[in-house]
Amino acid sequence: MASTVWKGHLTFGLVSLPVRLFSAARGESISFNQLHQSDNSRVKQVLYCQAEDRPVPREELVKGFEYEKGKYVVVDEEEIKAVAPETSRTMQILEFVKMQEIDPVYLDASYYVAPDEGGETPYALMFEALRKSGYAAIAKVSMHNREHVVILRPGSKGIFLHTMYYSDEVRAVDEFRTDTSLIKDKELELATMLINSLAAPFEPTKYKDTYRENIKAMIEAKVRGKQVVQPAVVEHRAPVINIMDALKQSLDQMKKKPVQSAPVTAETAAPAKKAATGNGKRSRKTAAGESS
Repeated sequence: MASTVWKGHLTFGLVSLPVRLFSAARGESISFNQLHQSDNSRVKQVLYCQAEDRPVPREELVKGFEYEKGKYVVVDEEEIKAVAPETSRTMQILEFVKMQEIDPVYLDASYYVAPDEGGETPYALMFEALRKSGYAAIAKVSMHNREHVVILRPGSKGIFLHTMYYSDEVRAVDEFRTDTSLIKDKELELATMLINSLAAPFEPTKYKDTYRENIKAMIEAKVRGKQVVQPAVVEHRAPVINIMDALKQSLDQMKKKPVQSAPVTAETAAPAKKAATGNGKRSRKTAAGESS
């Protein structure tokens, strides 16, 4: 059974219904432990007190906020709970908007909203009202130590909740701009033809994380004592010089059957070549997401 990340009441007007939130999606990645190179033993992070020049256990730690360089104010959990807003227990709907008015750049994490005991009927009423009206609800809720503005929208089976970035959290970048006066009508026509040739229904199961699959295959090969293999080499294309020629070549290629490179496996790919080093020592590979 999925674990509840928030439990409380959803209110709009005089209507109130008990709901629960469940995570709808999460990123998947491969993480590595840090080992001592000489004996492959796992290392541990030590919490060290600089003032007393000794390691300290976690039970001696408190929260502190640095308000000036080297100066901290200590805050305990009870004080944090005391200033928690009402939205920590109640999700209040503020207004209703059209979903197409919301720029996706504001959307953050996604959750399933499910009715809690006794809330099935008002939940179904709200779901159907949102679905038929074409509106989505803007609300506020506190969880994970912050107050979120959220969007509630109807899905195929129930109500989705998406946490949103506040306007001051969305970055304005001067380089993010487009000058459409630079394009020519013929270029736009060919680009539109290329888009139409690649158009397809959205099927998320078609897309796989090849990088993660290659790392998993490499690890499985090493566990079985086999040689590490390399993925097929991808052709690197030169920078586009003539847009018209590039568009025409792309359209010509779309008429042919696309060739897809197979993911790395221990049995099908060629053995990896050993990297030459001047001192004969093995080089260490590092990866993002390492943990102790």
